[in-house]
Amino acid sequence: MTSSPAIGWGILAPGGISQAFATDLALVPDARLVHVGSRTPDRAAGFAQRHGAERYGDYAAVLDDPEVEVVYIGSPHVAHAAQVERALAAGKHVLCEKPLTLDRAGAERLFAAARANDRFLMEAMWSACHPVWRDLAARLHAGELGTPRHLAAEFHFTAPADPGHRLLNPALGGGALHDIGIYPLTFAHLMLGEAIELLAVGTVADTHVDLDVAITGRYPDDTLATLTAGLTSQAANRARITTDAGWVEVSCDFHAPHSWTFHPLPGRHQPQEPVVHVPAQPVIGVGYGNEIAHVHDCLRAGLRESPWVPAAQTLAILGQVEDVRAQIGALPHPLGRSL
Repeated sequence: MTSSPAIGWGILAPGGISQAFATDLALVPDARLVHVGSRTPDRAAGFAQRHGAERYGDYAAVLDDPEVEVVYIGSPHVAHAAQVERALAAGKHVLCEKPLTLDRAGAERLFAAARANDRFLMEAMWSACHPVWRDLAARLHAGELGTPRHLAAEFHFTAPADPGHRLLNPALGGGALHDIGIYPLTFAHLMLGEAIELLAVGTVADTHVDLDVAITGRYPDDTLATLTAGLTSQAANRARITTDAGWVEVSCDFHAPHSWTFHPLPGRHQPQEPVVHVPAQPVIGVGYGNEIAHVHDCLRAGLRESPWVPAAQTLAILGQVEDVRAQIGALPHPLGRSL
C-alpha cells in the first residue's frame, strides 16, 4: 500500500492562533507547510523559520502558489470574509478560523462563493473535530448515557487591559461571544441539537463590545442549557450534562479535553464508580491536528463541505451569536475589511 501524497498548506496571518495551528500541522504526516503570508515580511520570515515553511511572502504570494492546495486563515475576525473570498477566487480550498464571519448573512455569502468556485470551505471550529467531543456526542446520541435533561458549559478568562487588543477592539470584531462564547454554544448544539430558544443577559463595554454573557437555552425534547462566557474573570471552564441515568463531566478546558467522565446513578445495573472515557482515536497535538486530518479526509473524498462542521451548523451558531448580542445590547460589528 502506498501512502497518499502530502497536501500543501498555506497560512495567512502568522499570529498566535496560526502558531498553534502550524505546530500541530507538523504532527500530521501527510501535511506540508508550503507557504506563509503576512503583511509584514519579517513576521512571515520568522514564522517560516520556526515552523519549517518552504516559502514566505505576502498574502498574494501564498494565493498565487500552485503548490498550496488549502489555505488556513488565522487573521483577526473582521478580516475573515475578504480573505476567504479572495482565497476561493484563487482556486484554494479554505479552512478559516472561527468565527467564519461576524454575521450569518456574511457566512451565507461565503458558502455560496465556495459553491460557485467548487471549493471546500470549513469554519475552523476545531473542538467539533476533537476525539473527546465526538466520542461523547456519539455515546450520548446512542442513548448509552440516558436521556439528557440539562447541559452547562462555561468559558471565561481575563482579557488584557489594552482596549486596542483584538478581544476588546470593536474594529477587530472583539467581544466574548465571537471569541469564546461560540464554544459553549457549539458544545450544546452538538450534544443536544439546534437550540429552540435562547434568553440572555450580559455586560457590554462603552465600546459596545460584549464582555460577559449568561445564556439559558431550551433545546429539543425540552432539554435545558446554561451557558456562560466572559472576558473579565477566570473560571475552571468545565462542562456538565445531566441525564436521567447520571451525569457527565468534562473537566478543565472542556473545549480541549483529554477525557470525559460518566457518573452513573445507583440501581441502574451499571458500575457505581465514575467511569472515565478516553477515546480510541488519539488527540493530535492539542487538537488542531485532528481538524487538519479531517480536512485532508474531506479533500481526498472530493467533499466541498465538512460533515463534522457543516455549513448549516456554522450558520446556526452565528445566528445564535447575533441573537444573543442583540438581546444584551451589543451593536453589530463592522462587516469586515479587505486584505
